[in-house]
Amino acid sequence: MQSNVKNIFDSFNDYLVKEQELRTEIRDIVRDIDQAAKEAAIALQVIHSSISDVSAACATARERFDTCRTGYKKLAELIPVGQYYRYHDHWHFMTQRIVFLIALTIYLEKGFLVTRETAAEVLGLHVDQKDGFHLDIEDYLVGVLQLASELSRYAVNSVILGDYEKPLTISKFVADLNSGFRLLNLKNDSLRKRFDALKYDVKKIEEIVYDISIRGLRAEPAPAPPAVQEATEAPK
Repeated sequence: MQSNVKNIFDSFNDYLVKEQELRTEIRDIVRDIDQAAKEAAIALQVIHSSISDVSAACATARERFDTCRTGYKKLAELIPVGQYYRYHDHWHFMTQRIVFLIALTIYLEKGFLVTRETAAEVLGLHVDQKDGFHLDIEDYLVGVLQLASELSRYAVNSVILGDYEKPLTISKFVADLNSGFRLLNLKNDSLRKRFDALKYDVKKIEEIVYDISIRGLRAEPAPAPPAVQEATEAPK
C-alpha cells in the first residue's frame, strides 16, 4: 500500500519538476525578448524630442524586432503542441507592448495602421490559432489601443517642437481607430477598459487641434498657380 502511494506521488513530482523546468526556460526567453522590446521603446522615445531623428529611431526599432522574432521562434519550438494558452500568461503583456511598438514604427514610417497579419509576420508568428504559436487577436487590439495613447502624447510634443500639421493627421488617424473599435462587441473586461480610455485620447487630440486652429498656427493651403486657376474658371 505504502509503495503504491509513493509511486503515485513520485510520478506527480516528476511532472512538477519538468513543468518548473519548462517555465524557467520560458521565462529566460521572455526576458531576452522583453529586453529587446525595451531597447526599441527607448529608441522610439526620440519622437517626443526631435523631428529629424525619427527615421533613425524606426530603423533601430526594426533591428530590435528581429531579436524579438528570434525569441518568439524559440518559444514556438519550446511550447508543447496545443498548450499555447496554458503558458500564454508568460508573454501576453509583453506581446501587447511589442505590437504597440511595431504599430508605432509603421505609423511613423507609413502613416497607417499595421494589420494583425503584418505584426505577426514581423514577429514570425501565425495568425490562425490552429497553426500553432500565433498572435492572439486581443493582444493585437490592446497593442493598437496603446498606440492611440502614445499618439496623443506625440501630438502634444509635436506642437512643442513646432510641427503644427502632425496633430491634424494624428487626429484623423485616432478618430478612425475609435470608429473601428466601436464596431466591435467588446466583452473582455481588460480590453473594454482600454477602449474606454480611447475616447479620452480622442478628446485630448481634438483639443490640441482646436487650439492650433484658433491660434492661427494651422498652415493655410497654398493658392493654386495662375494657369490652374484659369483652367478651372467657368467659361464666360
